[in-house]
Order: sequence, then C-alpha cells, then structure tokens
Amino acid sequence: MSLRDTYDTVARAYDAQLAGELDRKPLDRALLAAFLELVGPGPVADVGCGPGHVTRFLAARHPDVFGLDLSPRMIEIARERAPDLPFVVASMLSLPVADGAWAGAVALYSIIHLGLPERVAAFRELARALRAGGWLLVSFHLDSPELPAGGTTHLTSWFGSEVDVDVHFLDAAAVSVDLAAAGFRVESTLLREPLDPAEFPSRRAYLLARRVG
Repeated sequence: MSLRDTYDTVARAYDAQLAGELDRKPLDRALLAAFLELVGPGPVADVGCGPGHVTRFLAARHPDVFGLDLSPRMIEIARERAPDLPFVVASMLSLPVADGAWAGAVALYSIIHLGLPERVAAFRELARALRAGGWLLVSFHLDSPELPAGGTTHLTSWFGSEVDVDVHFLDAAAVSVDLAAAGFRVESTLLREPLDPAEFPSRRAYLLARRVG
C-alpha cells in the first residue's frame, strides 16, 4: 500500500478525530500565529495539509493561504470543509510551484513517513519554493515510551483501518543539519512533552527555519 493509498484509506476517520485538535493545543496555535507574523505578506503553503484544519487556522489570520497534500481523499475533505480555499493534490517531493514563489510554508508532521533521502529531497524542494528570507515551520515526533529518536515503527492498523506504513521518529539536531544542507538556517527549536490525553504520547519538535540567500 502506497503512502497515498494509506491516507486515502484513513482520510474520513483522520478528519473526524483531528479536525478540532488545535482547539486543545494552545502552544501550536501560538507557534502558527508567530510564524505568520514573521512571514508577513505573500503566499503561505500548508504542505501535507491533510483535511485542512491547519490550513483553515492559517487562512483565518492571513489572506493568502493554500494547502497541498499527496492524498486526493484528504484534499476532497479539505475542499468540502473550506470551499473558498485553494487545495491541490501534490507531493512535497515535486512541488507544483515556481522557484521563490512562497513567502512561507508549514509542514506539520509531513516528513514523518520519509526516509532520509526523501527527507533531504523534500527540504530542497521547500527551499526552492520559498523566496530568499522565507520562513518554514516543521514539526515531527521525537520519541515515545516505546521508540527512541531515530527509530521507526511500522503500522498495520491506523484510525480503524488496515494500513502498511512506516513512521519515523527523528532527532531534532539531525533534522536541523538536513535543513541547513538544503539552504535553511534554523532560527528556533522547541521541544515539548505530549499533551495527554489529547494526542499520541510522543515528544514533539518544532523547528522554525529561514531560507538563506
């Protein structure tokens, strides 16, 4: 089962469970608001937007926001929930955008299924899409009680459906090195504990980076 098929399969259940998650996450809301303040005017992309709940949050606070996701079913739900917002089916490994077109991008848990070569390629694509000085906010799982940073877990059941997908738990310092190699400067790193019982019990990392050059 491909990653696209996995997210198509779980799309409805994913949306039902996570559509209101930002209501329970004041720190995430604050980070997204600060990100928009740093970005200023210009297009902002929600890369790996899923059913669009983060896109909607951003669009309520910024006039030029759109979402991209690999899964057509996720994009279908995103359009149902916010018909006035632009959503596109696209891979973060091949972004359908001209060089330097975006002022900012968020990629919240969008890299958790990518192995190192794909992660490096995705960061290079994001750097290409962002203008010089543009901002990127990336989040991912650090570790959990069962898995250390740098470990990988294989899921065969997720959101009530059978799936076949890997989830990578990443080291923040290593991801920072990968971002730097792609042309970013990491300006801020935030690590936090899980919000029990609101979410999966993993520690999380948020890296705020700026496109150099």
